[in-house]
Amino acid sequence: MPDTIFALSSGAPPCAIAVIRISGPDAGAALSMLAGELPDPRRASLRTLRDEEGRVLDRALVLWFPGPRTATGEDLVELHCHGGRAVIAAIENRLSNVSGLRRAEAGEFTRRAFANGVLDLAEAEGLGDLLSAETELQRQAATRALGGAISRQAENWRDRVLTLGAQVEAVLDFSDEDDVEELPGEIFDEIAALRAEMTEWLSRPPVERLREGVRVVLAGPPNSGKSSLFNALLRDAAAIISPVAGTTRDAIERPVALDGVPLVLVDTAGLRDDSTDAIERIGIERAGAQLERADLVLWLGPEGEGPEGAIEVAARADAEDFETKQAAQHVVSVVTGSGLGELETDIARRARSILPKPGEAALNARQCAAISEATDALAAIEQGQDFLAMGEELRLARRAFDALLGRASTEDMLDALFGRFCIGK
Repeated sequence: MPDTIFALSSGAPPCAIAVIRISGPDAGAALSMLAGELPDPRRASLRTLRDEEGRVLDRALVLWFPGPRTATGEDLVELHCHGGRAVIAAIENRLSNVSGLRRAEAGEFTRRAFANGVLDLAEAEGLGDLLSAETELQRQAATRALGGAISRQAENWRDRVLTLGAQVEAVLDFSDEDDVEELPGEIFDEIAALRAEMTEWLSRPPVERLREGVRVVLAGPPNSGKSSLFNALLRDAAAIISPVAGTTRDAIERPVALDGVPLVLVDTAGLRDDSTDAIERIGIERAGAQLERADLVLWLGPEGEGPEGAIEVAARADAEDFETKQAAQHVVSVVTGSGLGELETDIARRARSILPKPGEAALNARQCAAISEATDALAAIEQGQDFLAMGEELRLARRAFDALLGRASTEDMLDALFGRFCIGK
């Protein structure tokens, strides 16, 4: 029988209301110990919580959820108490002194939900992304995954593969029976359709790009206005600004959201070939490495000398020695703010075009690997192939979908996933 666990599930104290969750076979007994007779299931009840000597700990709303129709699939209690540190500590200390109860580990409530079939692995990953979402696009993608968009599609593919496998097995096992025909020719059309659907999903931008942000690298020669523009886009003085060439020695990365689009802005050392400073040359090499990793490049150097596809930006429009570019896509001044709004809008528009589309489910690397494995198995099936080999490839495809949904998972992989969650979730 599993332990009964408890943890603070709301934000860090002090706060107006704190929520302490208890989950496991002794959850009901723990609530009775604190608050007396159990309330009606799924109805909030105002109770006095007491310690082992009958002293008042707090007045709280308590909720009792008998399993298995709960968030964890087992008996569950929620204590909605006052959010002071001393109140929370007193209740948690009372619970920790009860035999059979222990403090939850990070992500343990969600892991129990997965183990009890409340969530599959793709939905649990969506919940993890939702908890860490910082922009609207991240929230939307995570909500779709948590809502089962990926799981439903994987289940659809798995069911169709099972149907194909059953047809092949029927020919293998009952080929001498009168009521079993030869393998239908349409089976190969269905395999082709499955492969096409999965290939389309694999072609979509991965969720990691949305989770980590589009990398926007500012590049150009020394004193071209990179650091000033970097700070202006961040609304923060993150980079040192100086008229001395070579002030920026290393790449500086900062996350930012423009119009709800997650970005990572990268300021780089000024690019030049004549530097004799060893440290500056290292910074220039690192700037080149950042350009190779960039999703978008803002080029503040001489026109046409930046990487292919770079956005030509003429910065320092307020300077006395300013010379614009003939084909400049943006002319900006961080002093007056001229052109900054248009540049930000363009960056957000371009970044949005390389992220998962709104309303479209996005796969993570693990899910892509599982679908790729299934696609490869189906691709190995050929017309006229031995039925035994065909059946084995279909079994491999089904196992890949089982892995995607968490029906065949290793403990190390589960530890890595649920370790991302906070304690109390």
